[in-house]
Amino acid sequence: MANVKQFLNRVFASHRKESAAADPRAIDPQKRIELSADLQANLQLLKAIYADSSDVVFHDFFIGELTPAVLVYIEGLTNVEELDQHVLAPLQQDGSAEHTLPYIRKKIAVSSIKRVDTVADVIEEISGGNPVLLVEREKQGLAVGLAKWDKRAIEEPTAESVLRGPREGFIESLRSNTAMLRRKVRSANLKIKSITIGTYSRTEIAVAYIESIAAPALVEEVMNRLRRIEIDGVLSSAYIEELIEDNPTSPFPQLLSTERPDVAVAYLLEGHVVVLVDGTPSVLIAPVTFFSMLQSPEDYYERYFVATAVRWLRYLYLAISLLGPSFYIAVITYHQEMIPTPLLLTMASSREQIPFPALVEAVLMETMFEALREAGARLPKQIGTAVSIVGALVIGQAAIAAGIVSTPMVMVVAITGIASFMAPRFTVGIAVRLLRFPMMFLSGILGLLGLIMGVIVILNHMLTLRSFGVPYLSPLAPLKKRELKDVLWRAPRWKFNTRPQMTGVWNTYRQAAGQRPGPAAGDEEG
Repeated sequence: MANVKQFLNRVFASHRKESAAADPRAIDPQKRIELSADLQANLQLLKAIYADSSDVVFHDFFIGELTPAVLVYIEGLTNVEELDQHVLAPLQQDGSAEHTLPYIRKKIAVSSIKRVDTVADVIEEISGGNPVLLVEREKQGLAVGLAKWDKRAIEEPTAESVLRGPREGFIESLRSNTAMLRRKVRSANLKIKSITIGTYSRTEIAVAYIESIAAPALVEEVMNRLRRIEIDGVLSSAYIEELIEDNPTSPFPQLLSTERPDVAVAYLLEGHVVVLVDGTPSVLIAPVTFFSMLQSPEDYYERYFVATAVRWLRYLYLAISLLGPSFYIAVITYHQEMIPTPLLLTMASSREQIPFPALVEAVLMETMFEALREAGARLPKQIGTAVSIVGALVIGQAAIAAGIVSTPMVMVVAITGIASFMAPRFTVGIAVRLLRFPMMFLSGILGLLGLIMGVIVILNHMLTLRSFGVPYLSPLAPLKKRELKDVLWRAPRWKFNTRPQMTGVWNTYRQAAGQRPGPAAGDEEG
């Protein structure tokens, strides 16, 4: 049976290879097929590749009524008005007898002109919106930089809004995003390397870093991980994130995703690397730590004592989001002696008619809460919020009235749901929400012992996790006392004299010492 299957696989593979060879549209654009001096041969090849593509335009004309030429472009990606004015008009009105490629290049009134030598180059330029000029008796073509992309306006990201700070966010245009970085970092040390990924999508990826701050080994590692990607298409930065992270099986994100240019620049100034993907407003930052995921842009635009208080509140509610239901299940099931007697009597009376144990109650309510949250996210904005809030209230009250769940359990699940919304990054919030369920099962089976075992397993996993070689729990593990000023609390601005040691070792100091304001300014090192 195995021999028959192998024979059929060989037959089908041979058939596919013959079919691909017979189809002119199956020409691999990666192969270096040189352009010919015969204009008709080039046109025949390109028309075969772009067969059944009604948006590809082949515009025939004569340069000075003597030399045949063709402009090839994709309708909708090229600025046709500029093409007519700066390319077609000067060439058609030319009266010279010399129509070589260098002469034609001087006649075109466009600053960005690139020579193309192969069919793959022509396809890449056309797909990028740049029309390609092919001329009779010339073995090269000219790609004219007249791309015209429809893009949305720059506006504040809805998922990362702040009360105080910049109101601009990245958009889907790669060059607009790199320009926003350039506007904030006006230094020649800001380097942007480009790489194209995707056999069919040919998506441009940009890697940004500050040369005198970022470690060369880090930049090279990011580029190496990008170069080894072989995929048919990249539609979002999430594709890249899953293909370059250190541990793809971990529930915790190992790259930070943001739509804010100020956040990206702040990490660039610390020695991190920013990966931008054409067609998506979310950029990736590497390396990052777990505490980076819990920092909000608002922390650096408010006064430091306010930001510190909010940060500690965020840490507290993150723990409640992960351990709240589990702790309640463990105590109510196995450790009732920990509950004060008046409260225990009240809880016992509320659970008197409940037919299910606490674990089943919690799983039912948490599952329903997650379903309502997903339903609210998928519904139109006008009714999504109303459905989530009203649905939670109605279902919770109905479940209590029906005797399916107790009142304390609804309260615990509600507090946990609110706590999960305090995570600044959605990727961390969803990871904690998923880990909540195995923690509840451990607590329901083993009580507080199971809860402690679950915490130990999670901490052990996080201690072994790396983000491009940087420990995930640094600077707590390993301990770096000088860097705790931006982890356990948000130090005043005049305390940030040094960069993080994990990323900024090449340029340690970011500002001069002794910048505490006031008449008694002292030496404020580190």
